[in-house]
Amino acid sequence: MTEVTSPETLSYGELEIAFDDRVLRPRPWTAAQSRWAADVARTAPDGPVLELCSGAGHIGLLAVHASGRRLVCVDANPAAVELTARNAAAAGMADRVETREGWIREVLRPGETFPVVVADPPWVPAADTGRFPEDPLLAIDGGEDGLVVVREVLDALRRHLAPGGTALLQLGTTAQADAVATALQGSGLVPGELREYGDHGVLLRLDRPA
Repeated sequence: MTEVTSPETLSYGELEIAFDDRVLRPRPWTAAQSRWAADVARTAPDGPVLELCSGAGHIGLLAVHASGRRLVCVDANPAAVELTARNAAAAGMADRVETREGWIREVLRPGETFPVVVADPPWVPAADTGRFPEDPLLAIDGGEDGLVVVREVLDALRRHLAPGGTALLQLGTTAQADAVATALQGSGLVPGELREYGDHGVLLRLDRPA
């Protein structure tokens, strides 16, 4: 049986986030994704924010904590769901945060739509995961080209991003962002602003016209 390290806590924006070695350690730079999502949510249609590949839930929790919006967090890792619920309770948001454990395509309901989506899927190519020995493989392994889980996210956005809605997708490189833009041609989703964060990664905005 694998021994689990006792949870640590770190400051993430205005929140205190608990995590352990079963999930990816929250990266401070990803608060930029939370802030961007919070800005988008101010003028987005009504409805809950959806966080895909939520890990400890920090990105989504910070995005909604000051807005009053509900949050739905999805992750296939039971530990991520457990920690997200714990962090929501610690932030006083347990009553407006729903966690769902399982694969994205299995836990999102037919016809369910969301006006704002944030996603931090694994995007490291499988051959490169050895460069990050401290990170859980489930949280970083994006398959041969790094985009296997990203494609699952894109499929979910095609079906579940509301008209007039916006998704903010975290990726590793501008080349991956270009690949996403190509994959979405004719899908009704429109790639928009790309924000680069050096070696950390990139954030890509995707919109569905109203």
